[in-house]
Amino acid sequence: MDAAAARCPAEFIAFAHHLAGASGPVIRSHFRQPIAVDRKPDLTPVTVADREAEAAIRERISAAYPEHGIIGEEYGGEREDADYVWVLDPIDGTKSFITGKPVFGTLIALLHGGRPILGVIDQPVTGERWIGAAGRATTLNGEPVSTQPCADLALAALEATSPDMFEGADTDAFERLCGRVGLVRHSMDCYGFAVLATGFVDLVVEATMNLHDFAALVPVIEGAGGMITDWQGAALGGASDGRVIAAGDARMHEAACKILAGPAAV
Repeated sequence: MDAAAARCPAEFIAFAHHLAGASGPVIRSHFRQPIAVDRKPDLTPVTVADREAEAAIRERISAAYPEHGIIGEEYGGEREDADYVWVLDPIDGTKSFITGKPVFGTLIALLHGGRPILGVIDQPVTGERWIGAAGRATTLNGEPVSTQPCADLALAALEATSPDMFEGADTDAFERLCGRVGLVRHSMDCYGFAVLATGFVDLVVEATMNLHDFAALVPVIEGAGGMITDWQGAALGGASDGRVIAAGDARMHEAACKILAGPAAV
């Protein structure tokens, strides 16, 4: 595919802004307000804000592009074999949302032929919106952003949502990496990837992620000059195992992947 064909159409970028704009008021109306919290079968929390925000987005997609597919965290999939498929996570970071911390975000992605070509990280409380699109530079509220160079693990800032997401050998791998970097922080969900794209974090390492968790992140990170793959360095997709690493510098990505692979690989 040539560069022109790979470029995300401006029409879809404008529509993604519209979708984020529609979900924002719904989420803000419930933020830091009394709200019931339900538990899904996997014991993760969900609220009416998650459901109402996704419903608002889905309604607009179906009206504007009835031939497009939709995959959402709260309401599942429809037309998943379509050429264009929207992937939605209405509140990525519900635990942060229900505890009053504005480090969650609405994730909106568009897949073309199974590949993410458009991604949105929208923080409706702070008014920050990152847009990444194939063939274009990532922007934050319309201004280009980029990752920062960092080749030395000892100087790197590492973000992970929680150390509890790692199990078994993954725990050992994550702890090895934590022991080599300069700073480790937690509890930012998709916001950690957003600040990486803006040049304030060098690495984000996650596990147990689903398509709706990472699809929107791929264009945002890549459009800012970073790398985002699975722990083996392979491109992310529907068959990925849920382990994700993002880095602002290709040298940092390579070094971190080696450490995650095991002591013998270092």
